[in-house]
Parts: sequence; C-alpha cells; structure tokens
Amino acid sequence: MTAPPAIQPKKDDANNQPKQFISSKIGPIDVAILTMNSEHMLRECINSVYENVPVNNLIIVDGFSTDATADIIREFQTKYGNVVFFQEKGTRGSARQTAIQMVKSEWFMFVDSDVTLSKNWFAEAEKLVKDDVGAVWGIEIWSVLRGWKILGLFERVTLKIFEKRGGTHDLLVRRKTVEDIKIPFKLHTYEDGYIKDWIEQKGCKVLGVYEPYCIHFRSDGVWTFRKHVEFMVSDLKYAVHRPKLLLSYAFYSAIVGYQILASKTKQKKPK
Repeated sequence: MTAPPAIQPKKDDANNQPKQFISSKIGPIDVAILTMNSEHMLRECINSVYENVPVNNLIIVDGFSTDATADIIREFQTKYGNVVFFQEKGTRGSARQTAIQMVKSEWFMFVDSDVTLSKNWFAEAEKLVKDDVGAVWGIEIWSVLRGWKILGLFERVTLKIFEKRGGTHDLLVRRKTVEDIKIPFKLHTYEDGYIKDWIEQKGCKVLGVYEPYCIHFRSDGVWTFRKHVEFMVSDLKYAVHRPKLLLSYAFYSAIVGYQILASKTKQKKPK
C-alpha cells in the first residue's frame, strides 16, 4: 500500500466540542495513538475517544501500516477534521517521543490502539487533577476477563504493577512534565515506565486509579504460547530488578496460559 500523505487538521473544526465538555477545566486536549497494523480495534478505540474526551487534535504516529489503519484514520479526519497523521519507522519509544513533540495542549492523553475508554473517562480523570498531579492512568481490564470471579484480584495486581512500571494504555499527562523528556530510542518496551519515572522525578504524582478505566482487547495473535513466551522473557528482564513484581507477573502468566488452553480447546470442538 502506498504511504498516504500526512493529514493535517482543519483549523475551523478543531475546537468544536460536544456540550458535555464545554465546562471542562483542562480541555480540550490532544490525544496521541501509536499504530502499526492496528485495524483490529482502531475504529472502536477512536470512537470511544471522541465520545469520552474533548479532543483538540487526534495525533496518530504510525509505523507504516500495511492494513486498513490509514483508511480508518481518514474516516475520522473526514468526520471531525482534527486529525494529525504522521508516519515513521522506529520504536515505541521514538514514536511516543514524536507524539509528545507534536502536542500543543496543556494536558494530553496517550491511548493504546486496542483499548476502549470507559464512559465519561475524561470527566472522571479530571476530578483527580491537582497542582501536584502530573499524570492519571485508568486501570486496564483485559476484555477476556469480564465476568470472571478473579477480576477484582486482577485489578489489584494490575494496579500494583503500574505503581512499579507505569502504563500508557489510557494515560492523561500534564505536558510541562514531559516537554523536555528524551525517551531512549531503544525502548520498544518499558518506555511507559521511563515516562512515569520522568514525571515523578519532576516532583509530580502519577496516579493509578480504578475509575476511570479502559478495556483492553488483545488480538487473537496474542493468545499463543509463542507470544506468551516472548512476553515472559521481555517482562522478566524488568521484573528481575524489581523482585516484588515476580509474583504479579506469575499471576498474569497463569491467566494467559489458561486463556491459550481455553482458546485451543474451543477451536478443537466440532462445529
């Protein structure tokens, strides 16, 4: 697929906000999403952003996707007129650095391309904004766990992990806390932890909360033993330096292993 030209927002439409956001104290805000062959949940993700966040500009940093990602982005540019689309080859660390440099609003958000935001996400997060708060992260809930009895335990473990290593699934950030950040290019993972540490070194709090939250729709390709091993190796490199996380990652590993087995069992059942 030929790379599309960069999309720039239509300035006349960029600040037209739904009525529920008119009284916002810190909005409208820029929202940054990193994409790479992200068609799986991208449309649902962006819809949830526009429904629950006062969007100044939607900033997309794409890794030259070859699926329908760019076409989906064009749909939202046509509808809202405030999309900035940029393509680069790099890592997640470099893509987040690029996104931060493109942000213009006082506050902005990172949203993962495979999550959907909870209802009134921004309104709930804005209640937590104080002078000493640099960022607010809403807990991520795996879509496959909805309705499971262990969901409460999963949420507590997830929040403990965030407190140690951060997360950018749905992260509201005060721009001045990261305007001088230099994320190492090599950080294709754990760039979220680097961002969290940077904000805290500025003397600001990074809040991890149960409300608001996001639902994380992992693609089917994630639920394989090969991917599971890759994630384990990646996470262990981080966890060995933070022993308290080892038990938490073991809990995650057990859930993933069960889900993989359940998926394989389901596939083997006769139709």
